[in-house]
Amino acid sequence: MRTIPSELVKRYEAEGWWTRETIGDLLARGLQAAPGAEFRVHSEVRPWSGTFADVEVMARRLAAGLRERGVGPGDAVVLQLPNWVEAAAVFWASAFLGAVVVPVVHFYGPKEVRYIVQATRPRVFVGAERFGRLEFQAELCEDVPVVGVVGRATRRQPHIERFEDLLADEPLTGLLPVDPASPALIAFTSGTTRDPKGVVHTHQTLGFETRQLAASYPPDRGRQFTVAPVGHFIGMVNAFLIPVLDGTPVNLGDTWNPGQALALLESEGLVVGGGAPYYMTSLLDHPDCTPAHVAHMKYAGLGGAAVPSAVTTRLQSLGIAPFRAYGSTEHPSVTSTPYDDPAAKRLYTDGKPLPGTELRLTEDGEILTRGPDLCLGYTDLALTDAAFDDEGWYHTGDIGVLDEDGYLTITDRKADVIIRGGENISAVEVEEVLLGMAAVAEAAVVAAPDPRLGEHAAALVRLRPGHALPSMEEMRAHFQRAGIARQKWPEELHAVDDFPRTPSGKVKKFLLRKHVAAPQR
Repeated sequence: MRTIPSELVKRYEAEGWWTRETIGDLLARGLQAAPGAEFRVHSEVRPWSGTFADVEVMARRLAAGLRERGVGPGDAVVLQLPNWVEAAAVFWASAFLGAVVVPVVHFYGPKEVRYIVQATRPRVFVGAERFGRLEFQAELCEDVPVVGVVGRATRRQPHIERFEDLLADEPLTGLLPVDPASPALIAFTSGTTRDPKGVVHTHQTLGFETRQLAASYPPDRGRQFTVAPVGHFIGMVNAFLIPVLDGTPVNLGDTWNPGQALALLESEGLVVGGGAPYYMTSLLDHPDCTPAHVAHMKYAGLGGAAVPSAVTTRLQSLGIAPFRAYGSTEHPSVTSTPYDDPAAKRLYTDGKPLPGTELRLTEDGEILTRGPDLCLGYTDLALTDAAFDDEGWYHTGDIGVLDEDGYLTITDRKADVIIRGGENISAVEVEEVLLGMAAVAEAAVVAAPDPRLGEHAAALVRLRPGHALPSMEEMRAHFQRAGIARQKWPEELHAVDDFPRTPSGKVKKFLLRKHVAAPQR
């Protein structure tokens, strides 16, 4: 892990941005204050309804069961579950034990999961037996001491247990002590590397982020319907931390179904408050959406993907107040436009730096940030050394401009990454898989505009002599065999005679992005 400059540590502590409170402390205090708050899972396969107190009992029984199996402070707990109540129980139980939770997106494939398990060496792995295309694979966690499966556990290995069998009869009381400056979470995100990057957050950085993000939300935002996967950093914070901090209901969905969301808006009074732009546009474009539904939508906090001005202006014209934000798993909340800011700022900029956050631009426009919610680094020391400097600045790889009022607008990306519906896709990883096809001599993958998801992966390939361009079906079958998560598969495939290059031979990807963005004739 990187060494945070001492002057920053002193400032964050003096300002009260970093406290001695752990995530377990935050949860215990919030759960005690609102035990009767609603907790519901709206699911066709695993619905659940209860209160915060009910989930806390489940979490504390799980914590006691894991403690009996030797799990304690600092141990890694890998969690790969959809938005089910068991996911909350694992997250809260880990916090009570002082363990380090490792949330994994439930649609990650075997390749990504295998790497995460090898990188974190967890004492616990909890997964789903089956959900959509997800199917539990015992061989991915054969070296993990404690494995729990939500559903009917297959006994291929002696240590695989049903989730229910991990619960002790008596719940854990209190919390196990842990240093708030120690790791609390390792969140894996795709990016410029072939494998997911493990981003390490401490109790202090995660606690500050929770408080800051909660403070930025409109007080009259309504009962939120959370469908962003809890395997994602922001989905997890919105599902399992902010509601406990605020004492507000939790309503989870395990799949994104715009028709279901509209029905819940009408029958339950739930609200979809934003996220990646796709969540809002798919609601508005659904045939069941009526002006009555739109009237319930007061706000749309947008981020996690490219936010086209066409989307923000459309929302504004319908009476929905959009406000944009910029951040990443490494630095979750860098800028935001307050929900009551002038429309010109909310619609066309990514906001101003949030309290405690510092931002500056390099000569070439790259955004550098630091602040109390900036991560401790990566599980890979080489990645940490490359992304953070000695003064504590994080080099984001994004390009931006600041207006005269200090509001940031993202204009380009240095980092070789595509953001599809809020999910990062490493261009390097996709290119490597493409090079495994017999017909492909060289590959370049770039972001192409997507009207629903913001961006998707477009692949341009130089073919080997005598080979034809593979069909989309052939390419998808190849990616399926490689075990790559489906959202990373290219959605366009183009053949080129050669690539535009710099004098040193590097592919000029900015020209390729312009090419795929241009209307095709």
